[in-house]
Amino acid sequence: MYQVDAFADRAFHGNPAAVLILEDWLPEHVMQAIANENNLAETAFARPNGKGWDLRWFTPVHEADFCGHATLATAHVLAQEHDVAGNMAFATRVGELGVSRRDGAYQLDLPCFPPQPVDAGLASALQDTVSARAVASFRNFENLFVELADEAAVRSFVPDLSGIATFHPLGVVVTARGETHDFVSRYFAPGAGIPEDPVTGSIHATLIPYWSEKLGKTELSAFQCSQRGGHLLCELAGDRVRITGRAKTFMKAEIYLPG
Repeated sequence: MYQVDAFADRAFHGNPAAVLILEDWLPEHVMQAIANENNLAETAFARPNGKGWDLRWFTPVHEADFCGHATLATAHVLAQEHDVAGNMAFATRVGELGVSRRDGAYQLDLPCFPPQPVDAGLASALQDTVSARAVASFRNFENLFVELADEAAVRSFVPDLSGIATFHPLGVVVTARGETHDFVSRYFAPGAGIPEDPVTGSIHATLIPYWSEKLGKTELSAFQCSQRGGHLLCELAGDRVRITGRAKTFMKAEIYLPG
């Protein structure tokens, strides 16, 4: 098992993910137990499928539908530790994800999930929980999003984690126009065992089309301003989004499974 800091160019930054490259899946309860033991936002499991790789992600609590940073981490492990060259294709719950190398970094090619309206009742509950004046709110299939007034409001935001947990399986993203980047964000999913995710690729599949329309541009610079923080270079390309970031291997480990 490898632990990789994704969306980072040095250790102790970005978002850590564990990666296991398998010949075939372990029993599901074992994969979940490994993820719970790791207690990272995601543990990724990949196996070859003849055309590329099948890829699954587990939080400490459950299997995830979509994860960007652990996809980047998996591509990094395949490239650095398994000598996989060229573009990579991953079959996942949200369709095929692509990864290519870009000047020492990795570019994720992900499906675009444009923002959808939030119904009135949910919007009201979200406003009460966020307790900060919302400029706008929207959603996708797995998260709720709130635009705040400015970057300072995002950085100083104090989450009501117990309140946010009531929206599970939906997580909550706060975002705003950035001061030195096009936009910033933070992401909270306590119901999935992730109080605050350091850097999240998947939420940008919705943030990119949202901010692309607001700012009138298709290439954007994003920063997720968690304690660890991470920079993402973003592009809207039709019904796909492309996110570029770096990765650094932190640890190689050997797992001893129960007999």
